[in-house]
Amino acid sequence: MAKAMDSSTHAKFCLVTGASGYVGGRLVRELLAAGHRVRVLARSADKLRDAPWVDKVEIVEGDAGDPVAVAEAVHGVEIAYYLLHSLQEGRDLEAAELRIAQNFAEAARNSQLQRLVYLGGLAPDLPMERMSPHMRSRVQVGQTLRASGVPTVEFRAAVIIGSGSASFEMLRYLTERLPAMITPRWVRTKTQPIAVRDVLRYLVQAADLPPEVNRAFDIGGPQVLTYQEMMQRYAAVAGLPRRIILPVNILSPRLSSHWVGLVTPVPRAIARPLVRSLKHPAVCHEHDIAQWIPDPPGGLITFDEAVRLALTRIREANVATRWSDASPPGAASEPLPNDPEWAGGTLYKDVRVVDTNASPQALWAAVDRIGGDTGWYSARLLWEARGLIDRAVGGVGLRRGRRNPYSLTVGDAVDFWRVEERIPPRLLRLRAEMKMPGRAWLEFTVEATETGSRLRQRAVYWPKGLAGHAYWWSVAPFHAFVFPPMARHIVESAERQEPATTLAA
Repeated sequence: MAKAMDSSTHAKFCLVTGASGYVGGRLVRELLAAGHRVRVLARSADKLRDAPWVDKVEIVEGDAGDPVAVAEAVHGVEIAYYLLHSLQEGRDLEAAELRIAQNFAEAARNSQLQRLVYLGGLAPDLPMERMSPHMRSRVQVGQTLRASGVPTVEFRAAVIIGSGSASFEMLRYLTERLPAMITPRWVRTKTQPIAVRDVLRYLVQAADLPPEVNRAFDIGGPQVLTYQEMMQRYAAVAGLPRRIILPVNILSPRLSSHWVGLVTPVPRAIARPLVRSLKHPAVCHEHDIAQWIPDPPGGLITFDEAVRLALTRIREANVATRWSDASPPGAASEPLPNDPEWAGGTLYKDVRVVDTNASPQALWAAVDRIGGDTGWYSARLLWEARGLIDRAVGGVGLRRGRRNPYSLTVGDAVDFWRVEERIPPRLLRLRAEMKMPGRAWLEFTVEATETGSRLRQRAVYWPKGLAGHAYWWSVAPFHAFVFPPMARHIVESAERQEPATTLAA
């Protein structure tokens, strides 16, 4: 029998892919805390520039599907963490994930890597053809990486419980918003949830696994629960009354994903693979990893404790990463055209300028709070209606909220926008991720004046084809109810908060 690892950690040079994602962003922090040297592979270095660890890591800019970029990223490193996943579904995405894994495996084979570490999913005991595309892709990626010839450990986890995870957000909102519910029968399927802290502990300590370890490991928390039991336990920890749950057999995964998308911030496209994975039991078949990475002295974190930790992080506005941090596949990514008279076509604009006696600091604080619980400073019903329309056509809708209620970072999701640029206390630019025939941005500029400050608010729309032009003119009449009061109410909020902002400064 293999012996447990020594608890001491030897510093390694580690590559983390998916560093802008939920687990990857936290893993970078934990690897640095353990004394490792870290490099990350990212499509855009700018997206990581506000990460608290950005000045402590090396960044290789490139796409994981580009063999040259991946070869550069793995060159010279000892341990590579493969955390590249999509929560979307479809044959094209399944094939794309497999191609990226094959590309990464080839680069690993031709490098000096000592180990690959992959976080996959806890697969059911089913033939591959009966698995959901989401789960089948996870299994195929693990097989591909293990076939690289580089010692590979694959951790297979079911539901990950932690502040900001998609699974936790789905559980949280279903339980909090529905004191009584008719649910699909999958709420009685058994699963083995695991705290994100335990997942990170396994990932970090995997850097010291001996080279002969080349296999998959099931990882899970100390309890096996149904989704119904998890909802009741969540309610108890959160101080809510016991929920009335009536499972029925008529709700298919497709209908269930619409239901989840309606009630929670998790959009239908992401809810569907999560729901499908709950159709089949997801329980660990072995706990062999304890031979090399023993359980901590107090044991693995229980479900109730994981929920308590997550809720504490949320109350303290201290959520390190969130499921929405990674842009959804197909989301617009082109930067705002910077030529006011853009030669490539038409740019529609709505510009509002408001002067105030509030300080630039107070005005910036009001701008930086936009979205989420604060809202959009105008026409709440119109914003909510646009969010419902977006969700109805498969978009992310208005419920993603924001990770931190007080300040933003580049790459943060803000409802159905994403922070494209943020230069405090001067510029905030949001890029739309709602479904529309074109691209849209919302930009706020703050500048000092002799009597206080000036807000320049600019909405920009780049239409795509005739449908794009028709879309702009169809919504233009509503802009009078959205953009002028938005600028005015941002200024009024700054003026109300001026004493508190001055005192804080």
